[in-house]
Amino acid sequence: MMSEIKPEDSLIVYPSDFPIKIMGATHPEFEQSITSLVLQHAPDFDVSTIECRPSKAGNYQSVTCTIRATSREQLDNLYRALTAHEMVKVVL
Repeated sequence: MMSEIKPEDSLIVYPSDFPIKIMGATHPEFEQSITSLVLQHAPDFDVSTIECRPSKAGNYQSVTCTIRATSREQLDNLYRALTAHEMVKVVL
């Protein structure tokens, strides 16, 4: 369990634009699956800002979503949901 961080000890000032990079195996539904999940936790996320990149060999892809983070709780919940997703290998 993560220890509670007091707002004054946080390195992030809320609200703040916060990029999240999600990586997984190349799959035709990866981007849409990630987008849907991000929108559940950040309904105001602008999907037109998504950045997608394939790996050099094309076996993996990354999706970078920059959300307007409103709280530590929101970010924690989003990270938990993303890391639990079956298609996701790494979340940064």
